[in-house]
Amino acid sequence: MTQQGGGVLTIVLVMDTLGGLGNGTSNSAWQYAHELTRQGHHVRMVGIGSPRYPARVHRVPFASWVAAKQRMQFAKPDVGLFERAFRGADVVHIYMPFAFGRCALRVARSMRLPVTAGFHLQPENITYSAGPLRYVPGISGMIYRLFRRWLYRDIAHIHVPSRMIAQQLRDHGYTAKLHIISNGFSPRFAPRLASRSAPPARSSSARAEPGSSPTLRPAHGGRPSFRVIASGRLTREKDQITLIRAVAACAHRGEIELVIAGTGPLRRRLQAVADRLLPGQASIAFCPNDRMPRLLDSGDLFVHTSVVDIESLSVLEAMSSGLVPVLAQSDLSAASQFALTPQSLFPARDVAALADRIDWWLDHPRQRTRWAARYAEQARRRYRIETCVARFVDMEREAIADHRGAGADESSEANEQLG
Repeated sequence: MTQQGGGVLTIVLVMDTLGGLGNGTSNSAWQYAHELTRQGHHVRMVGIGSPRYPARVHRVPFASWVAAKQRMQFAKPDVGLFERAFRGADVVHIYMPFAFGRCALRVARSMRLPVTAGFHLQPENITYSAGPLRYVPGISGMIYRLFRRWLYRDIAHIHVPSRMIAQQLRDHGYTAKLHIISNGFSPRFAPRLASRSAPPARSSSARAEPGSSPTLRPAHGGRPSFRVIASGRLTREKDQITLIRAVAACAHRGEIELVIAGTGPLRRRLQAVADRLLPGQASIAFCPNDRMPRLLDSGDLFVHTSVVDIESLSVLEAMSSGLVPVLAQSDLSAASQFALTPQSLFPARDVAALADRIDWWLDHPRQRTRWAARYAEQARRRYRIETCVARFVDMEREAIADHRGAGADESSEANEQLG
């Protein structure tokens, strides 16, 4: 086991789905692992897609279908796998409260290792994907309670990405110490403001095939146009339908190219609506995360319409790339916390208000340039991955210290009883 007191840690990250990088939490886990390693720590990743400690897929009736809509799979609990991965570790960090994570907790406790956890999946993400179940009264509260009973009631230190979700956990009876730490953004995302005046050439095809990166033809015979970008899973709670309708309602609709980077169950429906309302002006397709910096660099405005979001890594990436965001205000989304001006906010699901915001930014290019620089600076100052990971390590050290203190107390009590 490695030495403590500011030294190198061996940290095990346990998450059902680590491959596929289309899931925001998977992206965040990999980013944390890379930055932890860069800062000198040893990281072991356990889950589906791990190169060293791969887990098998665990298929659960109905639940796996819902999980697939979130671009994730359940991992099969494996005591032997955990014992190999945990041997010699300093601390275990669990991302999800499902069977895989619960098994990891039991094995870690049997090996007398400290355990922390992260809360990265809102119950509302589940209910929005569960068909008629979302209309059952109190269903979200029931899932919060279920998650707490499954895992979080037995964890003393929980990582939460935003104040919004921290308040939700408090409101639902979570009593652990909550560490509010952003997921942060990769240094691959940085502003290239010079390119804003000369956007890269578009492809000649407006439609994108599933799995391809978004491309668009030039508007108005090739003259420069205004590119609006959105990114996220194509699901009900992300509400991209409002963005499509808002662009169609804009006074400048003929000058706007819309790119929605994502994949999900609503892709065909969204593309059909876009083809009807914005013929030849909208592209909807998955964009691999390693290509997102280039896509964001081609944009003029980033719009985030989601009504459910624990933090929103996509907004952080857009801000750090030098794009002004326009963000939906929703009680269940933390994304609005990033707004620096009222012009970056609109009431969730309000098509007319969003169209007005897009038109305003199109009409005020100087303000857009000025605010883009402010957003990029805000991202660099508060949400750099190196700063977030350093705070995450502080949480792990605190958990290790508490674990050792509890062990010392137990030893003292046992000695008193023997005496």
